[in-house]
Amino acid sequence: MGGGDAVIIRETIQQVVARTWMMPFKWKIICGCGIAAIAWFWFSLPSNLFNAPTSYVITDKNGVLLNASIASDGQWRFPYNKNVPEKFKHCITAFEDKRFYYHMGVDPVAMGRAVYQNVDQQRVVSGGSTLTMQVIRLGKKNASRNIWNKVSESLLAVRMELTYSKQEIMALYAANAPFGSNVVGLDAAAWRYYGRSAEQLTWGETAALAVLPNAPALVHPGKNRDALLRKRNDLLSKLAANKTISESTADLAKLEPLPAEPKRLPQLAPHLADRFTRDLAVQSKSTERISTGIQTTLDAQLQQQVGQVVERHHQQLKGNHIRNAAAIVVEIETGNILAYVGNIYKPQEPETESHVDVLSSVRSPGSTLKPLLYASLLSEGLMLPKQLIPDIPTQLAGFTPENFDLGYDGAVPAHRALARSLNIPAVKMLQQYKYQRFYDQLKQMGITSLTRPADDYGMSLVLGGCEISPFELAGVYASMARMYLHQEENKGEWNAADWFMPRYQVVEKGMRIGKSQSITLFDYTALWHTFNAMTEVARPGEEGLWGLFNSAQRIGWKTGTSFGFRDGWAIGITPKYCVLTWAGNTTGEGRPGLTGINTAAPILFDIFRLLPATEWFEPPVKNITYIDVCNASGFKAGPECKGSSKVLVSPRSKTNATLCPYHRVIHLDPSASYRVTSRCQAPASMQHVSWFVLPPTIEYYYRQRHADYQPLPPFMSGCEATKERRLEIIYPDADSRIYVPLELSGGRGKTVFSATHRNAEAKLFWHLDNDFVGSTQKFHQLALSPPPGQHLLTVVDEDGESVSRQFEILEKEKN
Repeated sequence: MGGGDAVIIRETIQQVVARTWMMPFKWKIICGCGIAAIAWFWFSLPSNLFNAPTSYVITDKNGVLLNASIASDGQWRFPYNKNVPEKFKHCITAFEDKRFYYHMGVDPVAMGRAVYQNVDQQRVVSGGSTLTMQVIRLGKKNASRNIWNKVSESLLAVRMELTYSKQEIMALYAANAPFGSNVVGLDAAAWRYYGRSAEQLTWGETAALAVLPNAPALVHPGKNRDALLRKRNDLLSKLAANKTISESTADLAKLEPLPAEPKRLPQLAPHLADRFTRDLAVQSKSTERISTGIQTTLDAQLQQQVGQVVERHHQQLKGNHIRNAAAIVVEIETGNILAYVGNIYKPQEPETESHVDVLSSVRSPGSTLKPLLYASLLSEGLMLPKQLIPDIPTQLAGFTPENFDLGYDGAVPAHRALARSLNIPAVKMLQQYKYQRFYDQLKQMGITSLTRPADDYGMSLVLGGCEISPFELAGVYASMARMYLHQEENKGEWNAADWFMPRYQVVEKGMRIGKSQSITLFDYTALWHTFNAMTEVARPGEEGLWGLFNSAQRIGWKTGTSFGFRDGWAIGITPKYCVLTWAGNTTGEGRPGLTGINTAAPILFDIFRLLPATEWFEPPVKNITYIDVCNASGFKAGPECKGSSKVLVSPRSKTNATLCPYHRVIHLDPSASYRVTSRCQAPASMQHVSWFVLPPTIEYYYRQRHADYQPLPPFMSGCEATKERRLEIIYPDADSRIYVPLELSGGRGKTVFSATHRNAEAKLFWHLDNDFVGSTQKFHQLALSPPPGQHLLTVVDEDGESVSRQFEILEKEKN
């Protein structure tokens, strides 16, 4: 009953009372009693007949049951379902109340027949209750059947018919009728006895269920089977007699087996069911009654297939004591979750910790944040896609990053540094972007687990020195792809409505958050270059050969490995799907070989093989610009660059990008073999050549990886050397703090100091605290054992050029 109806009734009663006050006393008494009776009759029906707890039930986008848990009172009772199958309607009305659609809650004909039969037999053989009366009895939990209860049920049934439609009454009956054992409601009964939804049941199966509420004990396996069979077949004969079904259909239905042992309900998405339960617990604080059943966005078939993929890899990984794995598949356009495997589900194995939902747990993300930093720098125009980034020994305020292979490239193009997941270039990028700013950027993206100040994370932030949930990371990457796909629709502007976390509940079509003001996280050109850089990673087991096949699907992907080999991550995107996978131990135990490329990536690509192949992203069309970029350095081309190419870049790059710092004009003799100056060569006979020159430390490592690199030619004998820097200490960095561990012999190990000189034949002289300790030629490394404390390292070449570096050797830590 709505609030408006109550107000009208209250006003009507007030008017009747006012008029009655003018009547004689006798009539006042009669009218008062009448008003009281009407008021009792109207308000006698509870606003909520059923308050029993229900099972937590989730279905897929097509209504297929994914998961169900028993209600808190131990009953399998599914939430109210307003849709009742037509077969059940025909069966239950034919069996219980054939004039259901014609009476007003009480069937006088059925009631009269029941009275006659009970008197004639001198015992209760028929109740004469309608379905509406049975709904009242179920709601009031009337166990005893006496005259007073029958009268009360009759009155309330009539009252119910004034407020509820026949469809609503039928749905209430179907949701709350007992079906034997601890099964309540048609939906629960269909799944418990037949393993599928009520809509999918046959006539024989539906008829068997329709007779159960009248005698629920008939369903017990091994008991009363003949009685149940007789009742079901009698009902099928009735349906044939009233032309609901044909005789042949009834005969075939009578051959169907009766329900036996209750079946186990599907457990395809147990961790999503737990997540739904947790979300309901939060909502229940502000809402009185919340449905414990939802239709999710998942695809039951894909969910089952992804679960099988994860389990198959789990069987291999557990040989290395890697016990847990998880995966999520998100549809880019809608943000809908299509598959949610929160963990291996083996509750019978306590060591597996199946109850942990890894997708909603926070873990160290390893290198999976590097593409976000890359896109951020490109969006600001602070870096170009293929710009050289230093890859040399680095120490920043006591933080010493290392590449996974412990090697150095000297310098590497930014997109290749991302594809190869090099740590030192990533730290160099973060040093340029500032970790405080990247911290704020991640929070703007929707990462909620960064609860400590930015300084607590520092430069390790981009290497996984924080904790993020796989669910939110998948949301960030899916939003990046969604935003890019909508560039034309958004007319090249940022639309905050396109950026949201994945959702698992079905929403109305067309429902979308309106455009709102928000900080612009990325531009479309930056996203384009980021996605392309992510496709250059060599796939596991394919050695980069996948691109040779025309049928191969382009996937932008990134792996991550947490410190101590505790977490293996892989995330991939296409224009239609985002897939994230994880492998590791929920206990945090590290294992050798537990890397993203070895554990999570194979799961990722097996899942992508289940999904329809899609075309790659189209190039950006809004707010784009082209600039000349140096072919050798990847920087904005300067006047000294030998060769350049037009490159699509973010608009801010026109003003913010740095001119190439590595090309400069040098002066050579006529043979182009030596550098010269005006002191020894006439300017008219000089050759003025643009040369690609890297700083000494970068050059030292770069030459080892690039045989085609040409160092500066030496000066011609007799020419005065310029003041350019030729000598540089590679290790240690300035003000380094070095701890040298004890070796097996008990003595302190040695520290290897390194330097480089532009002249490959140069001889260097080493001094420690102003004491000469040795010399080197060509290969400039020297192993020393300085005592704990502050020291000064000085290196001098044959021409007297020197460089010094202060450092500290730390004492052994005390227990």
